[in-house]
Amino acid sequence: MTTTTHTVDTTHELAAFLRARRERLDPHDLGLPPRRQPRRTPGLRREEVAELAGVSVDYVVRLEQGRGMRPSADVVEALAGALRLAPAERAYLFDLAGRRPHTADEPATGAAPLLAGLVADLSPLPAMLMNHRYDVLAWNRESTRLLIDFDALPPARRNAMWLCLMHPVIRELYVDRDRVVREGVAHLRAAWAAHPEDRALTDLIAELHAGEAEFARLWAERDIAINGRGHKVLRHPEAGMLAMHFEVLVPLQDPSQRLLVFRAADDESRAALARLCA
Repeated sequence: MTTTTHTVDTTHELAAFLRARRERLDPHDLGLPPRRQPRRTPGLRREEVAELAGVSVDYVVRLEQGRGMRPSADVVEALAGALRLAPAERAYLFDLAGRRPHTADEPATGAAPLLAGLVADLSPLPAMLMNHRYDVLAWNRESTRLLIDFDALPPARRNAMWLCLMHPVIRELYVDRDRVVREGVAHLRAAWAAHPEDRALTDLIAELHAGEAEFARLWAERDIAINGRGHKVLRHPEAGMLAMHFEVLVPLQDPSQRLLVFRAADDESRAALARLCA
C-alpha cells in the first residue's frame, strides 16, 4: 500500500490475504496425509486448498494471482472453511469479494446528540463515542482524566489509533502496548475492507503506514480482529497502575458509531480511578 491509495484494491488484497492465510496453516493440523517430497514453502499447497474448498486448482491459482476474479458467496464460504478462518477473517474475506452488502450512509463524523448525552450520563464510568476508523466523536470528563484531554487536541488528531502510535503521552500509557497496537491495527484492517470508499480512513492508514514502522510491520501481517470487549492495564502518570475492563457497544439506530465504556477491573483500580476523577 502506498500513500496515494484512496480506495481498497480488493483484487490485490484478496489475492494477498488468501496466500497469507494458506501459508499459515499446518497440514498436519488439518489431517492431510504426509507428502513424500518435502514442502518447499510453509503452509498448505494450492492443490490442498482447492481440494478442501471443492474448487479447481486453476481457480485458486487465478485468485491468488489477482486476475480480477470475483468469487461467488458459496465459493467464499468454501474458501473460508478450507482456510479455517475466524469469524472476523471470514467477514473480511466476504468484504474483499464484494459479497457482503455495504451501507450507503456516510461514515459518522459527529456524535449523534442522544448518544453524546448518553456518554455524559455514564459518568462516573469513563466513556467515549467513536466511529469505525477510531475517530473520537464524544467523551466525558472521566475519559479525559483516564486517557487524555480530547478538548485540547486538534479535531484531526482525535483518533485513538493515531494517538496510540504517535502521541508521546498515550504511547507510554499502556503496559501491554504491543498487544493494544496489534489489536487496533487488526480492527482497522477489517474496517478498511468494510468501508472501501472511505477516503479519510485510507488517508489515515497511508499516513500511519508511511510514518510509523511499527504500523507498517503489523499491517503487512494481515491480522483481522474486532474486539468488543477486553482488558487493558494502564500506567497512569497520576493514578499509578490501573487495570480496566472495556466494552464496545453498537447502537441499533446509529450502527456507524461505537460506544466505548471502561470499568475498573479490581478494587485498587476502582479506588485509584475515583481519586483521579474526584
